[in-house]
Amino acid sequence: MTPRAIFCDFDGTISGGETFVRVLKTYAPDLAQDLIPKIQSFEITLVEGVTRMLHSIPSSNWESIVSCCDDVPLRPGFAELVHWSNTNDIPFVVVSGGLQAMIERKLGPLKDEVTAIHAVSIEASEEYLRVISPFSDEVELVAKVRVMERYPATERVAIGDSTTDVRMAQVAEHVFARDRLVTYLTERNVGFNPWGDFHDVRQSLAHTWGLDA
Repeated sequence: MTPRAIFCDFDGTISGGETFVRVLKTYAPDLAQDLIPKIQSFEITLVEGVTRMLHSIPSSNWESIVSCCDDVPLRPGFAELVHWSNTNDIPFVVVSGGLQAMIERKLGPLKDEVTAIHAVSIEASEEYLRVISPFSDEVELVAKVRVMERYPATERVAIGDSTTDVRMAQVAEHVFARDRLVTYLTERNVGFNPWGDFHDVRQSLAHTWGLDA
């Protein structure tokens, strides 16, 4: 067991705007309009909603899907946080309910500096997209708590912004929340640190752990 590990969402967290949600709204607009609000209000599970949307998209769109969010920037301070984590031998795991291929494309060279990326893979050889996700459960396509169990640590950090991050935040020792996740955790009486960019996260963790920022 390592002393510390960081688990970080991608869409709206590492990315400075919507990426996977943009894909769903662009390529499955009618279903997205109906299902995304239901996911966000927990009326339906992520597995049900996201699978239905992805399975409705023709595979002929796959190449354009992977590149459709190239204009979305990474949130400031992300590269610095990854470098800092590596310097201090702290595993940094990207865990996302989004698309593995798109995340790897967006991270560029940084994908080789993070410990691992766990997200949704896609099979695009048939008429419609098909989901491949070894970490799915009855609620999430990527059950983030299951991923966390692969990297046991005494102090686990969860960084996120929305629905997919609630369960991860409920088991982590240190939580950084923004956007909808703030509301969800407040409603559940789960403590968290608000944050604006990854410089905030790095400086807060350095202070907590007595490390140079």
